[in-house]
Amino acid sequence: MTHFGAARKILCIAALLSASYGPCAQALAANNPQNKAQISIETKYVKISLTIDSELRSFTELFASCLAEGKAWVNKTNGNAAAEWRDNRKAFRGLQWFYDRDYVLRSVVDRYVSVVRNDDWFDGGAHPNQHADTILWDDVAHKRLNIRAFFTETADSGPTMSALAQAAKLAVAAAKLARDINGYDDDAPAAKDMTPEQEIDHDSFIKDGIKPAILEIGPVTLAPSTETGKSSGLTFPYSPYGVGPYVEGPYTVFVPWTAFRQYLSAQGAALFGGERPKSDEEKW
Repeated sequence: MTHFGAARKILCIAALLSASYGPCAQALAANNPQNKAQISIETKYVKISLTIDSELRSFTELFASCLAEGKAWVNKTNGNAAAEWRDNRKAFRGLQWFYDRDYVLRSVVDRYVSVVRNDDWFDGGAHPNQHADTILWDDVAHKRLNIRAFFTETADSGPTMSALAQAAKLAVAAAKLARDINGYDDDAPAAKDMTPEQEIDHDSFIKDGIKPAILEIGPVTLAPSTETGKSSGLTFPYSPYGVGPYVEGPYTVFVPWTAFRQYLSAQGAALFGGERPKSDEEKW
């Protein structure tokens, strides 16, 4: 793709930035109407805040785990900012940097609690940045875990991870086409004329951003279900830069459990079922 073509594409989708970020911010506000920061630091050169969803207090050990992790992050971030202010004050350009971290309850499915950890920051670059990660908590074993136990095998590039990665790519591609984004090749057809498979072929961000490996497929959470005690599938909250350029903003996509049921272990088969509630789709 030519530099001119890339610039033209970026300009065409720049208007999507505020709309792309909007649903994420609305979801956080809806989930955290009364939340106040557990830790807040402000100086002339930096503002740091740590907020843990008040709903997580019901899960004592999970809340404590998030708080301990968050405190360590605050201390490290504050120390780094102070050192930069001391040694390289010009980097601030007269601006106050900020770092915000929020732990948001995503879902409770049987014994499993999904949490989305959102980091927003500005440290002197061209624009603020945002990154999402996830925590899957076993409230019976009282520990963090990943999705391995739900599947019969999870080898890198194995059948399960390959199927999940492809399903996540198709979901992102469909979301991009819905935003009228048609890849990053000069010869890409109009979005209305493309299938998700074609979008993947024309969009290297998707191909490079989602890999068939447990640690590279992206952050993952359990979606609630219309069936009590079940999960309807997996949601992947991809950050800006994760599967597209910054101006596209974040994507949260859903993969229904029926797309991977043949790979489920007995534990996973007992956990998944039903359909995704419309209210969850609207919120996330």
